[in-house]
Amino acid sequence: MRAIILSGGLGMRLRPLTDDKPKALIPVNGRPIAEYQIEWLAKQGGIGAVTFACGYKWERLKDHFGSSFAGVEIDYSVEDEPLGTGGGIRQALLKHRSEDALVVTNGDIITDLPLKRMLDEYQQAGGISASMLVVPYRSRFGVVKIDKLKTIRGFEEKPAFPDVWINGGVYVLNGAKVAKLLPEKGDIERETFPKLVTHGELLSYPYYGEWSFIDSIKDLMELEASMKAPV
Repeated sequence: MRAIILSGGLGMRLRPLTDDKPKALIPVNGRPIAEYQIEWLAKQGGIGAVTFACGYKWERLKDHFGSSFAGVEIDYSVEDEPLGTGGGIRQALLKHRSEDALVVTNGDIITDLPLKRMLDEYQQAGGISASMLVVPYRSRFGVVKIDKLKTIRGFEEKPAFPDVWINGGVYVLNGAKVAKLLPEKGDIERETFPKLVTHGELLSYPYYGEWSFIDSIKDLMELEASMKAPV
């Protein structure tokens, strides 16, 4: 099975770390994000081949990974201009035509998601077009608790809301079905998923476990601290 890692972004909010490399190569406790991802894809999902949908500083990716890493075949779908997540997936699918399931992940996520279970649920759904990882929304701000008299009764730092879900940036897609709905340039989240929802063709996989995205220096620092913390 193949996975596509979406690595075409400029990583503007991670400057200066992305001045000379793509976000996928930003080190987390000394190792690039993409190394964690490839090892997770192989271990948790049995993935044997990965395509980087890339553009910005993509040569650095090729210099680092070459044609294989950790026993996984690696290749590159290079965008001449930013295509968005939908356009990047579409181009990668033109390179590797898939008539069955493939995994797509954003290139800024580190998780311990049991991918094999997500794949199994997708297969058991019987021919559905796509499945999306969803994770509980976690506030980026502390919450102030007040009573009916407006007296402050407590604080909660960055709480999670277990009944409010957000897109976790990991997808299982039927290549043949979804390819027809992908834009040449644009995002899968805005242009493809709403069409699938209309036809009841998008499954969710709710997950409460470890999941982090690295979109800023602060995200990176918090993730590194949590990974170093004793269990």
